[in-house]
Order: sequence, then structure tokens, then C-alpha cells
Amino acid sequence: MTPESPRFSSVRCLSPAGFHRMAYTEWGDPANPNVLVCVHGLTRVGRDFDRLARALLDRYRVVCPDVVGRGASDRLRDPRHYHVGQYASDMVTLIARLAVETVHWVGTSMGGLIGITVAGQPDSPVTKFVINDVGPTLNAPALVRIGEYLGKPARFDSVEAATDYIAFVAAPFGLKTREEWREITETVIRRDGDDWVLHYDPRIAEPFKLVTPELAAQGEAATWALWDNIRCPTLLTRGAQSDLLSPETAAQMTQRGPKARLVEFAGVGHAPMFMHDDQIGVVRDFLLNG
Repeated sequence: MTPESPRFSSVRCLSPAGFHRMAYTEWGDPANPNVLVCVHGLTRVGRDFDRLARALLDRYRVVCPDVVGRGASDRLRDPRHYHVGQYASDMVTLIARLAVETVHWVGTSMGGLIGITVAGQPDSPVTKFVINDVGPTLNAPALVRIGEYLGKPARFDSVEAATDYIAFVAAPFGLKTREEWREITETVIRRDGDDWVLHYDPRIAEPFKLVTPELAAQGEAATWALWDNIRCPTLLTRGAQSDLLSPETAAQMTQRGPKARLVEFAGVGHAPMFMHDDQIGVVRDFLLNG
């Protein structure tokens, strides 16, 4: 095993319903004290960051968890605990396992909201933050769009059929080739008999669908308060056609809290995947030089 090859491990975390195992992929020198934690979106997995990790493993130990309920991680006993607070607690347990005092963080969509929750705490271990296409205020139409497929049963008779599905529901990712769509499909499906199914717990949709306008408003206010507490250098990346993070919210994020530097990627919606050289270059330059 070389630093250029991924390693697979897990850490035991605690929810109110008991312990669960969170799996993670790790790249680079395991003794490197410079750790980059990369956290994926709602229905995705840590392998989304394979290309970014390969581009950064010369400088970082890159750690990419599968948030509980996704990928190789356990499913929670009680689906009510599928929420950002639980995920943030799991990440703190992961950082403790890594035995480092500070980390840099890249978070896409849900991973960005988890990052806000961790980075916005007093004495946070996050000392540099890349938040990808998400913010404290989320556009309702995008949430409706995501809710239309979240947790719905989906079975495929081939990897190609699964790739067709992912390319349809995730079209805003803006990937350019069939090979890229297949790459991000193979990591989120698993065998089930003769078929393929999505590799996440469909019950993650249950808390998502219970959010009322009142709860959404409370969550938005709490997330803005956390954002205003962030003190570390922060880069905000946005798909120029994003339907989740509006230009207005992105502008506020450059003026409040850490006063993030904003970079937009043309031809992409929600969310940039950091698979192309231009996107990877922006992240690498900020983390190493910004």
C-alpha cells in the first residue's frame, strides 16, 4: 500500500440510539499532521473526492468519510437522528481518532452545513474552510427537487442503467463525459441479488420531509449565527447555475462571518464536484496559498 492508494477504515460514533460505525477513505502519508477532511452531499459518499484527494495527497493526509447512513457506514437505528447535529458530532469523533489538533475542511452541500456547524463553534479545530454550493439560506424549489427523488426506491438491472439515473437526477453537477458519470455512479450503488440499488439508507428522507416552514426558519437563523462565529479563512464555491445557493445568499456570505472569498464555476449547477482541473486548482490554491 502506497500513499497514492486509498486506505479504508472506520471509527465508532455515538447517537442517542447507540453506537454506529462511520467508514472513511484516507489518502496520503498516514503520519502527516496536515489533515484535510472532505465531506460529501446528502446522498453521496466520500469517494466523490477521489480526484481532489489525489491532487492534494502530496501535502495532506486526506480523509473522506461516508456520513452515517451512506456508503460503507452503518445505518442508524433511529432515523430521527439523521440530522446535521449528529453528523457534526460524528466528525468530531473522527477528528479525535485522527489525533490532530486542527484540520482543514472541504464540504459539499450537506458537508458544507456540517462544516459550518463544526467551524462555527468556539475553539473549533477547523482552521481553513472550503464550503461548496450551500449556505445558511437554502432555496425552497431546490429542496422540493431533491425531495422528489430522496429516499424513493430505485433498482437497476445494470450499472449502465444506474448511470443513466444518476446522470438524470444529478444533471446539475455538470459532468462532461459518460466515464465521469459512471465514476460517480459506481461508488453509490451496491449489488442486491441480480440488481443494483442505491447505497444509502432511504430513511434519511424521513427527517427531511418533516421540516416545517417554522423549523426551517429556526434552522436558518441558527446556521447564520454559526456562520457569523466562523473566524478561519473561508472559500465559498458556487455553481453559477445553482438552484440551492442563490447569488444573494452567496453575497451575504462574503460580507458576514468569515467574509468568504467567492468563486463561481460556469456551466455548473448544484453542485460542483471538484473532478475537473479548474475546480481542483481553485481549491488547491486556496488551501495551500489562500
